[in-house]
Amino acid sequence: MARKSKRKSARSRRVQQRRRMRITHADQFRELQEWLLPDGGIFAKLKRHGNTGWLPCSLVWLALCWSWSQCVNVTDAFPQAVECCQLIAGDVALSTYQGFMGALVRWTDPFLSVLWPVLHLRMQEIAGNMWGSDGWVLIAFDGSRSTAPRSKSNEQALCAPNYGCGKTAKYRKKKSKGMRRKKNEKNKAQPQEPQAWITMLWHMSLRLPWMWKLGPSNSSERAHVMEMLGVGEFPKNTLFCGDAGFVGYPLWTQIAGQGLCFLVRVGANVNLLAENTGCIIRRRKGMVFCWPLVAQQKNLPPLRLRLVKLRIGRRWMWMLTNVLDPSRLTTEQIVKFYKMRWGIEVEFRGLKQTLDCSKLRCRNSDRLQAELNWSILAMAVAELLALKEQLATTPSKSTATKPKRDPKKRSLANTMRAIRHCLTHLKDVPKPGEDIQSQLRRAVTDSYVRTSSKRARYRPPNPDKKPLGDPQIRKLTATERKKMLALTPNKSAA
Repeated sequence: MARKSKRKSARSRRVQQRRRMRITHADQFRELQEWLLPDGGIFAKLKRHGNTGWLPCSLVWLALCWSWSQCVNVTDAFPQAVECCQLIAGDVALSTYQGFMGALVRWTDPFLSVLWPVLHLRMQEIAGNMWGSDGWVLIAFDGSRSTAPRSKSNEQALCAPNYGCGKTAKYRKKKSKGMRRKKNEKNKAQPQEPQAWITMLWHMSLRLPWMWKLGPSNSSERAHVMEMLGVGEFPKNTLFCGDAGFVGYPLWTQIAGQGLCFLVRVGANVNLLAENTGCIIRRRKGMVFCWPLVAQQKNLPPLRLRLVKLRIGRRWMWMLTNVLDPSRLTTEQIVKFYKMRWGIEVEFRGLKQTLDCSKLRCRNSDRLQAELNWSILAMAVAELLALKEQLATTPSKSTATKPKRDPKKRSLANTMRAIRHCLTHLKDVPKPGEDIQSQLRRAVTDSYVRTSSKRARYRPPNPDKKPLGDPQIRKLTATERKKMLALTPNKSAA
């Protein structure tokens, strides 16, 4: 009996080994798809035309494979995406490029409103104790631009109508008075280059995109953030972190009105009120009020904020927050969080360089926005899949488990190499350690100790970048204090 049981166990091991050997890259991708979107019913609320023959999940994966492709032209990437979807799922949503782009233009925005909560749920599932930091769910916001082709459609939709009439343009013309282009026939002025504006909300602890919004080159990133705040859902203990561009009474009032908190760098572009300005400047911290004249005329209450001056790196910076309790948000945490915010700049660099979105390719403005939206989503999904494998604890020979990797060590370039390699070898059976999960687990940055800095030797100076300066702090007048007490009778103005 013992020999028979041993034979059966050995036979079962051989069968299991044969089954494992038959698993291809396509089967592994199918498992990742089922984990990310296990139920296609999430799109049930979206009303489609009765003659629509494709399923929403099929179109989503076709668009992701299309965005992951390494082809230079979008038309060349589409046949490759169709072949990948046929090998993975056995069917494809659309077989023609024109129909595919028409569906993306129509359904990108509705699909994103459904996919964002799914991404947030998957992020929270794999995060564990990395979902927050020091009791805060940290979300950064920032903006960037991507260049578009010089087509009539892109120029009409993306170019600023009053380009060249701003203070910066007039300053440049005045500065180069002796070298004006109109006097130089060889170097004539070029028309404005169309650009697409990207405003992104970014989870700082997991280093993953949260939400984003696109617009023309003259878009207001503050207005984009306010629109996303009105549409999205955020945890109660969310702390938004931003640079000096995200200032203003309307934005801060909306964040505080939703029960959320913010931490923003401020400078000379901000006017504040205080009871004792000399004490704040001397102590480098204190309570201030944001109460512009427009808000006073509309009888809107002031915002009571905390102003702190501290050293981050080599510079002294003024940081403003609506977290009034210093024990809840200490100066050490402020320095730590603002340093973490820099990761969103690295995210934009990965989008432009690794996914080659520095210059987009579609010549139609609607298709261009669909291309950029799905490129950002493809980047977010790729990073989420890599983070899922890297944060999963694997048992070692001992009873202990291997420590989880830091999300900061995740490499977008190596992640895209792993995904693109598997997409081009879907029929192959991977060797041990060469499957998609193992490759994503190894998609991290280098760990060797550098002997020199990676900073470029030559960095051209930016004449338009001026020092931010100190915030303008003015003492409250007796009239303002009296009006403030009338608007906030239960709160002291001091």
